[in-house]
Amino acid sequence: MKKPLLTLSIVIFGILNLQATENHFAGARSLALSNAFISFSDVWSTFHNQAGISQIEKITAGIFYESRYMVDELSLTAGTIILPVNSGNFGISFYQFGEGSFKENKLGIAFAKKLSEKFHAGIQLDYYSNRFPENKKAFGYVNFEAGLIYTPDQKLFLGGHILNPLPSGIETPEGKQNSPAIFRFGAHYCFNELVLITTEAEKIHAIPFRLKTGIEFSPAKQLMIRFGVSGKPLSYTSGIGYTFKNVTTNIGFSYHANLGITPSISLQFSL
Repeated sequence: MKKPLLTLSIVIFGILNLQATENHFAGARSLALSNAFISFSDVWSTFHNQAGISQIEKITAGIFYESRYMVDELSLTAGTIILPVNSGNFGISFYQFGEGSFKENKLGIAFAKKLSEKFHAGIQLDYYSNRFPENKKAFGYVNFEAGLIYTPDQKLFLGGHILNPLPSGIETPEGKQNSPAIFRFGAHYCFNELVLITTEAEKIHAIPFRLKTGIEFSPAKQLMIRFGVSGKPLSYTSGIGYTFKNVTTNIGFSYHANLGITPSISLQFSL
């Protein structure tokens, strides 16, 4: 059953007034791990830490869909493609959050490079645009993000990332609304081919640290099961993934005690 209009209004009002543009993650695998994804190398690293795309060796692309709290007006559609070249890897990504007269869009162009056997770095130029019901045209602005991944051994991976370090944003009747800088750092550890755990801390300006953790099991070859938890606000996540040849399908779910379930699905393939 569709969420009450009051709940939808509260959520949208919060998004519009807390910051110029909310940071939206993509990838059902990352969602199932509570988005504790800062140290991973994955096609969806264009939405988490661009340094992660430096380890992708083939042309790889992905598409993603999320229905936040199962409200159509809060849906998120995203896509990404990684293009390896001799000097490093390029990544192109986009998302659209919302429908109708309320939309948030982001287009990113990334470049990542392996600096050494243990260090990887990436940077991305972002263009944001926002469309509100009361405006005839969208408002746009530019910012950037960058990250590092350090792998001291074959089992431990450390990552750090900064988003929107420049004071840019959109003009509103209440004045200019800047997108806040977001700092994230974390790690994941692979015990063996069957189990890994991940953890991450996220800091947004004037908001306390948010901690995220996740665990991934592989009970059978090509099959993955995931669980995660994060707070505050407290949120539980889960999901499954399956790989067949060069195609991987992931399904993820997030549960918020007050707003309900957020289902998501992503499909990625490599050439």
